[in-house]
Amino acid sequence: MRPTHFISIALITLLALITLLAWPAPPAWAGPDEDPAPADSSLPDAEDVADVKALDLTAAGEERQRFALIGLDEQKSAPRGGYGLVLILPGGDGSVDFHPFIKRIHKHAVPEGYLTAQLVAPVWSEEQAKNLVWPIEKSKVREAAFTTEQFVENVVKEVAGKVDLDRKRVFTLTWSSSGPAGYAVSLEKQTPVTGTFVAMSVFKPEQLPSLKAAKGHPYFILHSPDDFIPIRFAEEARDQLEKKKAKVRLKTYPGGHGWKGNVYGNIREGLEFLADHAK
Repeated sequence: MRPTHFISIALITLLALITLLAWPAPPAWAGPDEDPAPADSSLPDAEDVADVKALDLTAAGEERQRFALIGLDEQKSAPRGGYGLVLILPGGDGSVDFHPFIKRIHKHAVPEGYLTAQLVAPVWSEEQAKNLVWPIEKSKVREAAFTTEQFVENVVKEVAGKVDLDRKRVFTLTWSSSGPAGYAVSLEKQTPVTGTFVAMSVFKPEQLPSLKAAKGHPYFILHSPDDFIPIRFAEEARDQLEKKKAKVRLKTYPGGHGWKGNVYGNIREGLEFLADHAK
């Protein structure tokens, strides 16, 4: 065989090897009968809370009922009696962009033995998203396929189907635009929520279910006297809910609207109050 033949064969072999190496690798399957690994979560994050685990989930098979389940270590067993759960409905636009802050709340303020669920406000229309971020049953938003009350209920069911959940320790944390929804959820006849934390928000009982359902329910209300939302809303909430025999604590802080001062200390105090008085 002539030397040129050896060179040709070597070149062909080299080209075949290069082509094989450049060919896209097949997807990494967990096994022949299993689904491929899920794509990376699209949840925003920050370096100071990168160590806090979060799952990007949906409730009731509905993509608009999106929530992040924070703090679950699937390698560990549930605490005795089950996990408590803090459902956070962010104020403002209620978007997923609050995720790093919600993780900080979980890391610095949520008591041990609790998971945190951050609900993401669905957008039904431009007008709704601007004026009524968290529509409730009495809002009658025509475009909404479900209410905030239903969303909360479905998230609780979803979490209870995933972990051992202590149904006596299921709280909501709401502020500003989500405050009315926090009150509304607490007043449902068969609410899954056993404690309600409302900060820097309004209280309009004429837009809520009957306050009779507040009997025995704990409420922690946080409000600044310097807020552009008059503190009379918080005071009226305290007074009217107490008349219905709810367990209410109103705490004030300086600085005006927003999370000011001892942010995580105030949140922890509120959650501990709810835990002490939930039934």
